Amino acid sequence: MEKTLDKVDVVTVGVGWAGGIIAAECAKAGLKVVGLERGEARGTDDYQRIHDEYRYAIRYELMQDLSKETVTFRNTRKQKSLPMRTMGSFLLGEGLGGSGTHWNGWTFRFLPYDFEIKTMTEKKYGANKIKKDFLLQDWGITYDELEPYFDQFEKMTGISGENNPLAGKRSDDYPTPAMIKTPILKKFEQAAKEKGYTPYMIPSANLSETYENPDGEKIFACQYCGFCERFGCEYGAKSAAEVTVIPTAKKTGNYDVRVHANVVEILKDGGKVTGVRYIDTVTKEEFIQPAEVVVLTSYVLNNAKLLMVSNIGEQYDPATGKGTLGKNYCYQVNTGTTGFFENQMNTFMGAGALGMYMDDFNGDNFDHNKLDFLHGAGIWLIQSGSRPINSNPVPQDVPLWGAEFKKASIHNFTRSLYVGGQGASLPHKENYLSLDPTYKDVYGVPLLQMTYNFTDQDRSLHQFISDKTAEIMEEMGPKEIVKENAITDYDIVPYQTTHNTGGTIMGDDPATSVVNNYLQHWDADNLFVVGAGNFPHNSGYNPTGTVGALAYRCAEGIIKYSNDGGSLV
Repeated sequence: MEKTLDKVDVVTVGVGWAGGIIAAECAKAGLKVVGLERGEARGTDDYQRIHDEYRYAIRYELMQDLSKETVTFRNTRKQKSLPMRTMGSFLLGEGLGGSGTHWNGWTFRFLPYDFEIKTMTEKKYGANKIKKDFLLQDWGITYDELEPYFDQFEKMTGISGENNPLAGKRSDDYPTPAMIKTPILKKFEQAAKEKGYTPYMIPSANLSETYENPDGEKIFACQYCGFCERFGCEYGAKSAAEVTVIPTAKKTGNYDVRVHANVVEILKDGGKVTGVRYIDTVTKEEFIQPAEVVVLTSYVLNNAKLLMVSNIGEQYDPATGKGTLGKNYCYQVNTGTTGFFENQMNTFMGAGALGMYMDDFNGDNFDHNKLDFLHGAGIWLIQSGSRPINSNPVPQDVPLWGAEFKKASIHNFTRSLYVGGQGASLPHKENYLSLDPTYKDVYGVPLLQMTYNFTDQDRSLHQFISDKTAEIMEEMGPKEIVKENAITDYDIVPYQTTHNTGGTIMGDDPATSVVNNYLQHWDADNLFVVGAGNFPHNSGYNPTGTVGALAYRCAEGIIKYSNDGGSLV
C-alpha cells in the first residue's frame, strides 16, 4: 500500500540541469519544491578517484542500469523491436546532476534559423524544398524571445567562450574568456581560415578561470586533465547542476531532494495532474507525492515514457499522422576524417570542451538551392584528452589486432587528430517513440520503443559534411587521411552521440505539439515538460545550452502559473 505524503507546490521528476534550474528558481520565489531522482546522491567529493577509464568510460559507472530499465529499438514498423542490453549509440545518465555530471561541456545556442525553420525555409526556397513525409515545424518561439534565457543560463554556468560571427545576436558577452588555444587548435584554425571559414573557440562549461555566478556559487578553473566526458570533475571546474543550481535551491530552505525515487506514474484528475507515484528503489516502498505543479525534468526518453504510461496526451500514429506524443523523434548525423601526422602532439591533455568549431555549413548559413538536403552541421576539432583504452586510431592498412596493431596504436596515439562534423536531424513521419507492447522494466512498466532510421536527407548531409572535414584535414598537412564511410541504416551500436531529441515537442498549436512555449502541457495546465524532447528537430549543435534556456523559460512560467493560475499563452 502506497503512502501519501504532504502536498508541495512543485515536484520535479529528475534532478539534472532542467530539474535543478526549476528547483532553484521556484525555491528562490518562495515555492516549496521536491526533487525526485531515481539515481543516487553524488557530488564533487565523490570524484576524487575518478580517473579510472575502464570503470567510468568503458563500464559506465555513472550511467543508467540497463538491467532494470532500457529502451527497445527497431528501424521500421515492420521489424520486431528488441531491448538495448548494453550502452551503445547513446548513454543514458542517472544520479543527482543527471547527464550534466558527465558531459563534455559544449554549450551552444541553437541558431535563429532553427526556431523558425519551416517559415524561413519556405520563404527562401519555396514550400517544395521541404520533402514529403518530413514533419518540419517552427518551435512557437523565436531566438530573440529565448535570448534572455540563454544569457541567464550562460551566466549561471559561467560559460567560457568567444564571439561566433555566424550566430544569433547576443545581449552580453560570455561571462568568462575562452579556454587556452593550444597548438593543436591553432593547426585547425589556420587550416579552416585558409579555406575561407570562420572558426571560433567552443563555448565551454569547463571554465577558463574561477568564477562566482549570480547565485553566489563558485566554479573553479579547469585543470586540463582530460577526464570530462563520462566522468565527474574532482576539481569542481566543470559546471554541473550539483555544483550550481542544486546548492542554490537547498540554501533557500524550500527544497528537498529525494534520491532512489523512481517515478512510475503521473496522477491526473480531470483536466489537472495531482502529483506522482514513485517507488523507493532501495526499500521498494511506494509513495504518492501530491503537488500543485508537476514538472517532468528527466531525460528525453523518460519524459515521453511517463506521459505515455500515464495516458496523458494522444500517442502519435505514423499511419494516420494523428497525435503528438512521441512524434518528431530526432537524433544527429555524425561524421569526420582522421589524419595521421609525423610529429607527436600532446593529445592526452585537454578538456571536454577544449576545441574549435565552425558554422559555415550549419543551419542555413550556406546556399541550399542546388543541394538535396536542408540544414547542415557544425565542423570541429576537439582536444578532450585521448585515453588509451578508447583511443586507438591506426591507418587503414594496419590489422585491428596483434603485434602490428599494438605497435601502430602506440605510435599513432599522439600523432593522430580528428576533424568531426555534427549534423542536424530533421523529423520524419516514420521516426517516433511509443510504448513497447512486449517488454517491461523491473517495476512492471512498459519500456519505451524507439523506431528510427537514417533518411536520404541524412545520407546526403553526411556525404557533404564528410567531404568538408576531409578538405580541412588535408589542409592541416597529415601524411595520411581516413574519411568515414557513408552511412546506410542507423544502428544502436556503436556510440554516436547522446543528443536524442523530440517526442514531447513544443509549439503554438495543440494539434501539432505537446507543450506550449512555456513548456506547459496542452492537456493539463499544471503539468510542465522540459528537456531536449521539446525540440521539434535537432540542430548541428549539442542540445544542453538550449535545454538550459528552455528550463529558465519554464521556471518563469511555473512561477507565473503558481501566482495567477491558468494557461500561459
